[in-house]
Amino acid sequence: MSTIGAAKIRRGIFLSVFAQLVSVSVSLIFSLFVPKFIPPVEYANWQTFVLYVAYVGLFHFGLLDGIILRYSQYDYGELDLKLIRSQYRVLFFFTLILAAVGTTVALLFFRGTAEGALLVLLSAGTVTKNLFCYTSYTFQITNRIGNYAFLIIAQRVVNGIGVVALLLLGVDDFIWYCVAELAGDLVGSLFAAIRNRGLYLGAIPPFGTVFREIGRNISAGFMLLVANWSSIFLIGSAKMTVDWRWDKLIFGKVSFAFSVSNLFLTFVSAVSVVLFPSLKRTDPERLPGMYREIRGRVSPILFFALLFYFPGCAILSRWLPAYRESLFYLGLLLPVIVYASKVSLLTDNYLKAYRREKTMLAINLSCIAVALTAFALCAFVFDSLTGLLVAAVVMVALRSVLSEIAVGRVIGEGATVPDFVAEAVLSVGFILSARFLSLPIGALVYGLLFIPYLILHRRDLVSLFIRNKKPDAESGARDD
Repeated sequence: MSTIGAAKIRRGIFLSVFAQLVSVSVSLIFSLFVPKFIPPVEYANWQTFVLYVAYVGLFHFGLLDGIILRYSQYDYGELDLKLIRSQYRVLFFFTLILAAVGTTVALLFFRGTAEGALLVLLSAGTVTKNLFCYTSYTFQITNRIGNYAFLIIAQRVVNGIGVVALLLLGVDDFIWYCVAELAGDLVGSLFAAIRNRGLYLGAIPPFGTVFREIGRNISAGFMLLVANWSSIFLIGSAKMTVDWRWDKLIFGKVSFAFSVSNLFLTFVSAVSVVLFPSLKRTDPERLPGMYREIRGRVSPILFFALLFYFPGCAILSRWLPAYRESLFYLGLLLPVIVYASKVSLLTDNYLKAYRREKTMLAINLSCIAVALTAFALCAFVFDSLTGLLVAAVVMVALRSVLSEIAVGRVIGEGATVPDFVAEAVLSVGFILSARFLSLPIGALVYGLLFIPYLILHRRDLVSLFIRNKKPDAESGARDD
């Protein structure tokens, strides 16, 4: 097992961010061009697929999360390739069985309907998404970020080319846009398998050994799986409630708002991918200091990013006049990126590094229980879509605060009450500015609120652009 120095972490972040730049470019096509050129109902059906296919990863039952937890400190040459490739084969055949069952149900009970087509597509996604996830995880745990970047680029480029071709051909049936996403998964996984043959091809141990290892991985990873997916479900359940309570057109407009906010979160996930294996290999004594530094730099950048809502909103309202209502929803939702980013980048990675999966699970499940109650009241009692979206922001913020408190207890220090209060004031100020003020006045008011916060964090931001030559030299020696 090798350690990772600061220089290598920076290289990994650069490669991962570059891959996510490609991913964001493709997502921009999806967010800005697809809704302009296909009917709103078809866009809403496509967004329904995107919503539910995100949860087919639950069907590995923690197997892949267990592999991450148990093997993320090893380099590729140190892995037991036979044992790990056996996990892939079991996962592949299991997801094939699930896909066959789902397809059969669709053909028997939902033939010829949009629901039936969605079920068939989701069944196929059960196979492609889990295989793509396997490949992605194996690159992450062995810190081969270059290969991981290649995987993401291949998947997103194929997906993007497919969608552009469909738009140029004037195809407006949502089914083909879903097929383009599944094709991206398959092609990306195939390209990655060529560079990762040892984890796909070759002999495997006896079945008894294989299933004992599967049991260990699921035992280690199940709680992390539930914790991770319950985190995603916190926002997903809000979208599902909209899907169940309101019509497809409203769901499509709300989904558009979520998709725009997710563009920023893509960048954060890029850094998060590199950070976890890096934390696992970092001297534990350095972790508290790293937490303070990362948080002090990340939070101001996230709140500064909210300023781009105001000019962005003016541009989008002209480009997509049919989705002007979505921009109102976006103004309510955008603070989600601040709190969700901190959880993805910082708190979840630290809790995983310290093996506090039970803490993550408890926080996420508690927040989900409160969120489901709040969403149900907003949707089915008060019939308030605005209330539901604000509740979603509050729930994500609550999870972020509870997670930071938990990390603080583990490392002995962390965010303080004034930090939480200042961030809450900025979030509320942004929502009120976006909701009740014109775009220029709203930008001015929020900017004035942000200035004192920026002054408080000026040292953290200045240090972001100043290199400490001595530590860099030391880390470079370690990398060699």
